[in-house]
Amino acid sequence: MTDKKIQLTEKPFYTFFKRLFDILFSMIGLIVLIPLFFIVSVCILIDDPKGPIFYSQTRVGKNGKAFKMYKFRSMVSNADEILEKLRSKNEISGAMFKLKNDPRITKVGRIIRKYSLDELPQLLNVIQGSMSLVGPRPPLLSEVAQYTEFDKQRLLVRPGCTGLWQVGGRNDVSFDEMVRLDLEYITHRSLLLDAQIIFKTVLVMLKPNGAY
Repeated sequence: MTDKKIQLTEKPFYTFFKRLFDILFSMIGLIVLIPLFFIVSVCILIDDPKGPIFYSQTRVGKNGKAFKMYKFRSMVSNADEILEKLRSKNEISGAMFKLKNDPRITKVGRIIRKYSLDELPQLLNVIQGSMSLVGPRPPLLSEVAQYTEFDKQRLLVRPGCTGLWQVGGRNDVSFDEMVRLDLEYITHRSLLLDAQIIFKTVLVMLKPNGAY
Protein backbone atom coordinates (compact mmCIF):
# COMPACT_ATOMS: atom_id res chain seq x y z
CA MET A 1 0.00 0.00 0.00
CA THR A 2 1.48 3.37 -1.02
CA ASP A 3 1.46 6.52 1.12
CA LYS A 4 -1.76 7.91 -0.28
CA LYS A 5 -5.16 8.60 1.20
CA ILE A 6 -7.40 5.56 1.42
CA GLN A 7 -11.05 5.64 0.42
CA LEU A 8 -13.28 4.93 3.43
CA THR A 9 -16.46 3.26 2.20
CA GLU A 10 -19.60 3.51 4.33
CA LYS A 11 -20.91 0.06 5.23
CA PRO A 12 -24.15 0.46 7.25
CA PHE A 13 -25.01 -3.28 7.24
CA TYR A 14 -21.51 -4.19 8.42
CA THR A 15 -21.42 -1.37 10.99
CA PHE A 16 -24.74 -2.40 12.56
CA PHE A 17 -23.95 -6.10 12.86
CA LYS A 18 -20.37 -5.47 13.94
CA ARG A 19 -21.62 -3.37 16.87
CA LEU A 20 -24.28 -5.95 17.73
CA PHE A 21 -21.67 -8.72 17.66
CA ASP A 22 -19.27 -6.61 19.75
CA ILE A 23 -21.83 -6.13 22.53
CA LEU A 24 -23.07 -9.72 22.64
CA PHE A 25 -19.62 -11.31 22.44
CA SER A 26 -18.15 -8.96 25.08
CA MET A 27 -20.98 -9.52 27.56
CA ILE A 28 -20.74 -13.30 27.16
CA GLY A 29 -16.95 -13.09 27.42
CA LEU A 30 -17.04 -11.11 30.66
CA ILE A 31 -19.43 -13.61 32.25
CA VAL A 32 -17.47 -16.69 31.13
CA LEU A 33 -14.13 -15.16 32.14
CA ILE A 34 -15.13 -14.21 35.71
CA PRO A 35 -13.02 -17.06 37.23
CA LEU A 36 -10.00 -16.02 35.15
CA PHE A 37 -10.46 -12.37 36.14
CA PHE A 38 -10.43 -13.46 39.79
CA ILE A 39 -7.27 -15.56 39.42
CA VAL A 40 -5.37 -12.83 37.55
CA SER A 41 -6.47 -10.24 40.11
CA VAL A 42 -5.21 -12.32 43.03
CA CYS A 43 -1.88 -12.98 41.29
CA ILE A 44 -1.37 -9.25 40.63
CA LEU A 45 -2.05 -8.41 44.29
CA ILE A 46 0.31 -11.09 45.56
CA ASP A 47 3.08 -10.10 43.16
CA ASP A 48 2.84 -6.33 43.75
CA PRO A 49 0.35 -5.39 46.52
CA LYS A 50 1.30 -1.67 46.38
CA GLY A 51 -0.53 -0.95 43.15
CA PRO A 52 -4.10 -1.38 41.84
CA ILE A 53 -5.36 -4.45 39.97
CA PHE A 54 -6.61 -2.51 37.00
CA TYR A 55 -4.86 0.21 35.04
CA SER A 56 -6.50 2.84 32.88
CA GLN A 57 -4.67 4.87 30.28
CA THR A 58 -5.76 7.63 27.93
CA ARG A 59 -5.77 6.41 24.33
CA VAL A 60 -6.90 7.94 21.05
CA GLY A 61 -9.93 6.43 19.34
CA LYS A 62 -12.05 7.02 16.26
CA ASN A 63 -11.62 10.46 14.68
CA GLY A 64 -9.02 11.39 17.29
CA LYS A 65 -11.36 11.23 20.30
CA ALA A 66 -9.55 10.40 23.55
CA PHE A 67 -10.89 7.73 25.92
CA LYS A 68 -9.80 5.69 28.94
CA MET A 69 -8.67 2.17 28.02
CA TYR A 70 -8.73 -0.51 30.73
CA LYS A 71 -6.16 -3.25 31.31
CA PHE A 72 -4.94 -5.52 34.07
CA ARG A 73 -1.91 -3.81 35.59
CA SER A 74 1.24 -5.54 34.34
CA MET A 75 3.79 -2.91 35.40
CA VAL A 76 5.02 -1.34 38.63
CA SER A 77 2.77 1.38 40.01
CA ASN A 78 5.12 4.24 38.92
CA ALA A 79 5.65 2.92 35.38
CA ASP A 80 4.66 6.17 33.67
CA GLU A 81 7.26 8.12 35.66
CA ILE A 82 10.02 5.68 34.69
CA LEU A 83 9.08 5.72 30.99
CA GLU A 84 10.85 9.00 30.22
CA LYS A 85 14.15 7.52 31.44
CA LEU A 86 13.75 4.56 29.07
CA ARG A 87 12.77 6.32 25.83
CA SER A 88 16.36 6.31 24.54
CA LYS A 89 16.31 2.49 24.69
CA ASN A 90 13.26 2.13 22.43
CA GLU A 91 13.61 -1.00 20.28
CA ILE A 92 11.02 -0.14 17.62
CA SER A 93 11.14 2.65 15.06
CA GLY A 94 8.34 5.13 14.51
CA ALA A 95 5.70 6.59 16.84
CA MET A 96 5.69 3.71 19.36
CA PHE A 97 7.68 2.59 22.39
CA LYS A 98 8.59 -1.07 22.92
CA LEU A 99 11.33 -2.57 25.06
CA LYS A 100 11.60 -6.35 25.22
CA ASN A 101 13.19 -6.47 28.68
CA ASP A 102 11.23 -3.54 30.07
CA PRO A 103 12.23 -3.24 33.77
CA ARG A 104 8.82 -1.78 34.61
CA ILE A 105 7.01 -5.08 33.99
CA THR A 106 6.28 -7.24 37.03
CA LYS A 107 6.75 -11.04 37.17
CA VAL A 108 3.02 -11.68 36.82
CA GLY A 109 2.90 -8.90 34.25
CA ARG A 110 5.26 -10.76 31.92
CA ILE A 111 3.01 -13.81 31.99
CA ILE A 112 -0.30 -12.03 31.42
CA ARG A 113 1.24 -9.87 28.66
CA LYS A 114 2.69 -12.92 26.93
CA TYR A 115 -0.75 -14.51 26.70
CA SER A 116 -2.58 -11.19 26.21
CA LEU A 117 -4.56 -11.67 29.44
CA ASP A 118 -3.82 -8.07 30.43
CA GLU A 119 -6.04 -6.96 27.54
CA LEU A 120 -9.20 -8.74 28.73
CA PRO A 121 -10.66 -5.75 30.65
CA GLN A 122 -10.91 -3.98 27.28
CA LEU A 123 -14.13 -5.93 26.83
CA LEU A 124 -15.60 -3.18 29.04
CA ASN A 125 -14.39 -0.60 26.52
CA VAL A 126 -16.13 -2.57 23.77
CA ILE A 127 -19.44 -2.54 25.63
CA GLN A 128 -19.05 1.20 26.30
CA GLY A 129 -18.48 1.77 22.59
CA SER A 130 -15.01 3.34 22.74
CA MET A 131 -13.49 0.18 21.22
CA SER A 132 -14.46 -2.74 19.01
CA LEU A 133 -13.34 -6.35 19.22
CA VAL A 134 -11.42 -5.91 15.96
CA GLY A 135 -9.71 -2.77 14.71
CA PRO A 136 -6.46 -0.81 14.80
CA ARG A 137 -4.49 -0.66 18.04
CA PRO A 138 -5.54 2.46 20.02
CA PRO A 139 -2.46 4.73 20.22
CA LEU A 140 -1.26 7.02 23.00
CA LEU A 141 -1.65 10.79 22.74
CA SER A 142 2.14 11.11 22.57
CA GLU A 143 2.25 8.67 19.66
CA VAL A 144 -0.43 10.48 17.68
CA ALA A 145 1.51 13.72 18.13
CA GLN A 146 4.24 12.13 15.97
CA TYR A 147 1.86 10.83 13.28
CA THR A 148 2.01 11.96 9.69
CA GLU A 149 -1.26 12.66 7.87
CA PHE A 150 -0.91 9.20 6.33
CA ASP A 151 -0.55 7.56 9.76
CA LYS A 152 -3.61 9.39 11.10
CA GLN A 153 -5.81 7.36 8.76
CA ARG A 154 -5.58 4.61 11.40
CA LEU A 155 -8.02 6.75 13.39
CA LEU A 156 -10.79 6.61 10.80
CA VAL A 157 -12.49 3.66 12.52
CA ARG A 158 -13.09 2.51 16.08
CA PRO A 159 -9.92 0.92 17.58
CA GLY A 160 -9.94 -2.75 18.45
CA CYS A 161 -8.84 -5.22 21.12
CA THR A 162 -7.19 -7.18 18.33
CA GLY A 163 -6.41 -6.70 14.66
CA LEU A 164 -4.20 -7.68 11.76
CA TRP A 165 -1.16 -6.30 13.58
CA GLN A 166 -1.71 -8.48 16.65
CA VAL A 167 -2.13 -11.68 14.66
CA GLY A 168 0.59 -10.81 12.17
CA GLY A 169 3.63 -10.60 14.42
CA ARG A 170 2.70 -8.03 17.07
CA ASN A 171 5.85 -6.53 18.64
CA ASP A 172 8.05 -8.08 15.95
CA VAL A 173 6.32 -5.83 13.39
CA SER A 174 7.65 -2.32 12.70
CA PHE A 175 5.51 0.79 13.14
CA ASP A 176 5.27 1.33 9.37
CA GLU A 177 4.19 -2.27 8.86
CA MET A 178 1.59 -1.90 11.62
CA VAL A 179 0.16 1.16 9.86
CA ARG A 180 0.09 -0.76 6.57
CA LEU A 181 -1.78 -3.67 8.17
CA ASP A 182 -4.27 -1.34 9.88
CA LEU A 183 -5.04 0.51 6.66
CA GLU A 184 -5.38 -2.80 4.84
CA TYR A 185 -7.95 -3.84 7.46
CA ILE A 186 -9.83 -0.54 7.21
CA THR A 187 -10.00 -0.86 3.42
CA HIS A 188 -11.19 -4.47 3.38
CA ARG A 189 -13.08 -4.71 6.69
CA SER A 190 -15.98 -7.17 6.75
CA LEU A 191 -17.73 -9.54 9.15
CA LEU A 192 -15.84 -12.46 7.63
CA LEU A 193 -12.47 -10.75 8.07
CA ASP A 194 -13.35 -9.85 11.67
CA ALA A 195 -14.26 -13.48 12.39
CA GLN A 196 -10.97 -14.68 10.87
CA ILE A 197 -8.96 -12.23 12.99
CA ILE A 198 -10.78 -13.24 16.19
CA PHE A 199 -10.12 -16.92 15.43
CA LYS A 200 -6.42 -16.21 14.80
CA THR A 201 -6.29 -14.14 18.00
CA VAL A 202 -7.42 -17.14 20.05
CA LEU A 203 -4.65 -19.21 18.45
CA VAL A 204 -2.08 -16.47 19.18
CA MET A 205 -3.17 -16.34 22.83
CA LEU A 206 -2.54 -20.08 23.09
CA LYS A 207 0.75 -19.81 21.20
CA PRO A 208 2.12 -16.25 21.56
CA ASN A 209 3.77 -14.58 18.56
CA GLY A 210 5.98 -11.81 19.91
CA ALA A 211 3.98 -10.33 22.78
CA TYR A 212 5.99 -8.72 25.59
